[in-house]
Amino acid sequence: MSKKFYLFIALLIIGVVASLAIYLQFTPNPSASTIAKPPAKKTGYQPYKHKNLAPYNGPVEHLFFHPLIAYPKKAFRGDFQSKEMDKWFVTIPEFHRILDSLYKRNFILVNINDVYGEIEKNGEKVIERKKLMVPKGKKPIIISIDDLNYYQENHIDYGTVSKLVLDKNGEIATLSVDEQGRKVISKNNEIVPILDDFVKKHPDFSLNGAKGTINLTGYEGILGYRTNVKKYNPATRQFDLDNPQYQKEREAVKPIIKRLKETGWNFASHSYHHRDHSKITLEKLIDDSTKWKKEVESLVGPTKIYVYPFGASIPAGDPRIEHLYKMGFRIFQPVGSQTYEEYHGKMLFIDRRHADGIGLRKQAHLFTDLYDAKSILDTKNRPANPGY
Repeated sequence: MSKKFYLFIALLIIGVVASLAIYLQFTPNPSASTIAKPPAKKTGYQPYKHKNLAPYNGPVEHLFFHPLIAYPKKAFRGDFQSKEMDKWFVTIPEFHRILDSLYKRNFILVNINDVYGEIEKNGEKVIERKKLMVPKGKKPIIISIDDLNYYQENHIDYGTVSKLVLDKNGEIATLSVDEQGRKVISKNNEIVPILDDFVKKHPDFSLNGAKGTINLTGYEGILGYRTNVKKYNPATRQFDLDNPQYQKEREAVKPIIKRLKETGWNFASHSYHHRDHSKITLEKLIDDSTKWKKEVESLVGPTKIYVYPFGASIPAGDPRIEHLYKMGFRIFQPVGSQTYEEYHGKMLFIDRRHADGIGLRKQAHLFTDLYDAKSILDTKNRPANPGY
């Protein structure tokens, strides 16, 4: 046979082998692909699945905080605002100790929107307790944070962080300036990231992924972002200066809000200007709530929860609270020494308990079911004599 024939046979064999190799490479083998293919990665926040749930009809505690004192030397400098910081705020060690105590005493975080709901009864909408199922032996508690806005003069200048940010892993962290003037990104100096990490370590501390409620004003923006249309004018003592960063700050805060919602946090109104509602006129309240809707609700979404500034409430039947009802609010929250529910058909009033310096120093006996104030108080960082 000729050389051409052998060359033809050789090329034919090479072609068949190559075709077979390509076929084997691209044709799926079920058993092989099952072994080689890694399992699909779970994305987002995965709530812990509790077992042995039972109906719960007892009291649902509600404990609220202000932003944490991240830098005590800034906070406790001996002037008037230092006393205010000592009265109404807690330090990082105190918050850690409170969480540990709540967990050891079998409390479990619940979302306020899973506890109370609006239903139609006899042709009218009313607020009632929902059917709440919790693990046997657990006691539900709601945690909330007032004024997580980071006001420059009263908060940041006195030792709170500056804003919430996303870290390199896309998780909530904080940006701040420490006592040496250095910029710091941390997850251990504010309630949100600390509680996020605590639930990671103790997933049974949260029911259905609940974390807490963030109660926002709007006059200096939200979460450290200056999303307010107008800013304060010292010359006129009014909020009548244009804020040129308004739109830019609105866009910057949106990923933070998204991540908070994804990881079990929800939002409430703390009014726009944080004025004493026992003295506010209807006209000013209308202006205030309209601004909150426009500048804050447009970012965080609607809420039925209204948290009174200074804990000063408006009584049921008052034209001012009827206005707030028309604006969509149903659950109203003053402050009290005990968690207290008062139903008024279409509205609900809930007294919340305050976790702060006054509670730890002066009212320890009111919190013995939650924690031992003496073991919580941060004597290392707080002044020995606060002066009040």
